[in-house]
Amino acid sequence: MNKMGVKHLPHTAIMFLYQLLNFFLVASKEEEDSKYDLSLYKRGDLLEVPRTLFTHFGIYLGDNRVAHLIPDILPAISNSKSAIAKMVTNNRLLLGVITKVASVRVDSVVDFAYGSEILINHMDKVCRQPALDGDEVARRAEKLLGSVTYSLLWYNCEHYVMYCRYGMAISYQTYQFCTTVRKIVFSRMSSYLTALCGVGILLYLGCVTPLTLLPTLLISFTIWMAA
Repeated sequence: MNKMGVKHLPHTAIMFLYQLLNFFLVASKEEEDSKYDLSLYKRGDLLEVPRTLFTHFGIYLGDNRVAHLIPDILPAISNSKSAIAKMVTNNRLLLGVITKVASVRVDSVVDFAYGSEILINHMDKVCRQPALDGDEVARRAEKLLGSVTYSLLWYNCEHYVMYCRYGMAISYQTYQFCTTVRKIVFSRMSSYLTALCGVGILLYLGCVTPLTLLPTLLISFTIWMAA
């Protein structure tokens, strides 16, 4: 009797731990699902969530479905449809950005939000162009489903949703990024550093002549005038 008990104890313990873990996973999933009230979303709504390094956008299609353009490395290295269909993690996303591999896919609200709060049609306050009819927005979003070539600056998730909802493939995130870079590059401090680095390199190489010094100063002067 004791031998039977000892023999079956590990299996019983494993089953107990499995059921306990499954209970917590289900409870966590239900709690996450209840975080989002689907009655707040209408077909054609533009949903917006903050992610690790940027704001992510999608179009609500109805029935707990969100169409969104998202970088994802997995389709480029795997043919497993079940694995690809799972929620895109940050690692998959970042590698997709680097390799410029992306797709317009449909996920649940929970998978799309990735635990973040959701803003609804927040871009309506920013874009001067009036939003299209909700059904037309959703139809556009559905029509573009599939693989796309991703570009962080020229075609990202914001370009996709802005085209679907307003008819213009623009990105305010890209504009703000380029404006910030321009301020950094075309600043007086940048012109000083360019001149100092250029002269320093010439001195190090021992080739300081009017012909080599002039282009260095001209570049610094151009940056100064553009600042």
